[in-house]
Amino acid sequence: MAALQFPCTIFKTRNRMDDHSASDMCCGDLTEAQLKTHYGLSYISDRADPWTLTRRTAFDSPRSRFCCNTRPNGEKITRQQCAAILFDEFRYLSRQFSRYGPYQYMIEKMITHMQYGNGASFRDGVLDRALKEQILKDYTDNSSRLRVKNVLKANIDWEKKCYPAEKKYRIRNAISKGKLPKFNRLQDNFNGMGITVHDTWATHITLKSLQIANDRYQAVVHYKVQDHFGLDVEDISKFRFNHFLFFRIWFVLQRFDQFRFKPFMTNMETTIEISGGRYDV
Repeated sequence: MAALQFPCTIFKTRNRMDDHSASDMCCGDLTEAQLKTHYGLSYISDRADPWTLTRRTAFDSPRSRFCCNTRPNGEKITRQQCAAILFDEFRYLSRQFSRYGPYQYMIEKMITHMQYGNGASFRDGVLDRALKEQILKDYTDNSSRLRVKNVLKANIDWEKKCYPAEKKYRIRNAISKGKLPKFNRLQDNFNGMGITVHDTWATHITLKSLQIANDRYQAVVHYKVQDHFGLDVEDISKFRFNHFLFFRIWFVLQRFDQFRFKPFMTNMETTIEISGGRYDV
């Protein structure tokens, strides 16, 4: 019986890493007419109108009792000025989703990366720490960490002090039936992680090493997670997205053929240790 060799990839999602063909990675592919007609995006911003390239005032807002009265056109601005105004409003509106904690400033940092990064991938140690915390603090039955722990204990060949290569599939099956690390918990709606990452696109989990001695084991497991900082048409078609100016601005900055600000890949990685014993309950 062959022993499993390390490092060993024990899980991969069907979604590929670095998949630039994904629907939420589209950029600059929609016209003004399409954005207005198909997605109801006539009113985008309280600060600037990207269709007429004019500044807005508080009286222009649909929420104002003075809205829709005959008023002179606002101050004309360039397309570059309009984009800068929209990005400032984008950052300002993000605060409603990011109110406390060590991750609350990440969304503004990522919006700025969209503005100036030209589609380059994004990585930050703060996101890596958030990923590690999410994995270590998940004690539910669906936890990928606990599922790996249970499979190792049940399938290690304790006499030969190894994990049989032929039973590798059991680790993948256990993870597949659980829940991968995501940021869709209640607290993520307010701590900044729900709006910066929320769901994830692709996950790779690697068993880097496995030490077995004295009826105990210690495993080192590496997580590589990737998300897309971009919106697709399915997102903006949902009321809970379309209702907020935050998402309207995001979608127009990304998809309007006169702006074309590129979405990007958000990369996160972390390494954890899992340990246990042959006779653990």
